[in-house]
Amino acid sequence: MGVNDDSPAHILYHPSNFAKVILEENTLSWHNVIQYITLRNGEKMLVPFKIGADILYNFSHSEPSENTLKLGKIIRDARLGSGLTQEDLAQKSGTIRTYISRIENDKSDLELATLKKIIEIGLGKKLEIKIK
Repeated sequence: MGVNDDSPAHILYHPSNFAKVILEENTLSWHNVIQYITLRNGEKMLVPFKIGADILYNFSHSEPSENTLKLGKIIRDARLGSGLTQEDLAQKSGTIRTYISRIENDKSDLELATLKKIIEIGLGKKLEIKIK
């Protein structure tokens, strides 16, 4: 999502301006961004540009870890190697095709018990986890 050129936030696209952020009461604030609000009496008041936790949360997204990316590919490769469709794997492992698709495309978290069902029951393989 872009920011209009006439928006006060546009200045934050410049790294040197963005770096002037300060944390005030759990809110990111930029005193270098000129922004006015109009009070009820019609008077204009200069205020810092702020981004609160609620806005950050609404526009945030988790970034898949390298291991997550590998897990989806491993499951897809094993499924294809076994000659199974996503629907076949879903039926065998007690899930649904769209869930298998989300896992293979790294769009869904995966609980260990579900992973075990998909690998051992659905694919007929043995799940082995190592910590190095």
